[in-house]
Amino acid sequence: MKHNKIVVGITHGDINSISYEVIIKALTDNRVLDLCTTVVYGSPKVAAYHRKTLNIDNFSFNIIKNPDEANPKKPNIINCVDEEIRVELGKSADYAGVSSVQALEMAAQDLADNKIDVLVTGPVNKYNIQSDKFNFAGHTEFLENKFNSPGALMFMVNEYLRVGVVTGHVPISKVSEYITQDSILRKIRIMNASLIQDFGIRKPRIAVLGLNPHAGDNGIIGDEEQREIIPAIETAFKENILAFGPFPADGFFGSHQLRKFDAVLAIYHDQGLVPFKALSTEGGVNFTAGLPVIRTSPAHGTAFDMAGKNEASPDSFRKAIYFACDIFNNRNKYKSLVSNQLKSYDISDL
Repeated sequence: MKHNKIVVGITHGDINSISYEVIIKALTDNRVLDLCTTVVYGSPKVAAYHRKTLNIDNFSFNIIKNPDEANPKKPNIINCVDEEIRVELGKSADYAGVSSVQALEMAAQDLADNKIDVLVTGPVNKYNIQSDKFNFAGHTEFLENKFNSPGALMFMVNEYLRVGVVTGHVPISKVSEYITQDSILRKIRIMNASLIQDFGIRKPRIAVLGLNPHAGDNGIIGDEEQREIIPAIETAFKENILAFGPFPADGFFGSHQLRKFDAVLAIYHDQGLVPFKALSTEGGVNFTAGLPVIRTSPAHGTAFDMAGKNEASPDSFRKAIYFACDIFNNRNKYKSLVSNQLKSYDISDL
């Protein structure tokens, strides 16, 4: 890297959504540029359209061809889509999906090639990104495949709450099929390792939720807790991971118990994300734990209904940048610590 500052790659997401709005608003904050060098993978033409629509003055991108040319004092942009692309605010369109994928693929390759340090992804529409060439449910699945890391953890985080999910983008009718001892234990292990390496928590405590109402009531309302979840927790505990539960999901987030844990592992998507988003308002961040690279995104979606109205808050996107940089620094600190450990000895050898 040319610069001492962390180089943050940013994908422009869906061009008809609020993605450019939150990106531009976040990058007008001088605190972001003081912290890191930003490189947007997108379109200078589309960026200019959104800037004019939003009446944002005194802002411009430095146009570059690759991250090595990035100016650390300015927001940079790399064009990676057709120059003739058009913008239709609030509309889900195939061409917008194509441009989302083009930006993601270029940024992910630069991440793999160490041309950027971390990746922050703008929101995409999961329907219009689908094609013969791209058949992933979203960013998480694409990055799992790109970096050969199946089973990564969707980890929603803010300053005081961290919530992961065992099953991500899975239809609710099929959730129970994915609830196995192995799948739960794998996510507990990923969460524990991430809390240590990415968040600097020495001995994290993890709360695991139940699948059924009242966590099954000892098998009266479903047996997944006894059959799959409890054995996974017990195995994790034997591995010296402080995992506890299963806790009934309906009252957990409103109880005093929440404050006793460093993170919560929910069983399925909405069980974890509904309370997280309700409690974190506009400041939540989606972090993909369990990858060899760092990727974050805002906790919100495309919000087509708000596109072009200058109503979108950049808070979540800005915090996605901050969290990506914090995790990058924490990982480097952890690597340094474990690489210089003192040699251990058996007391009988002394």
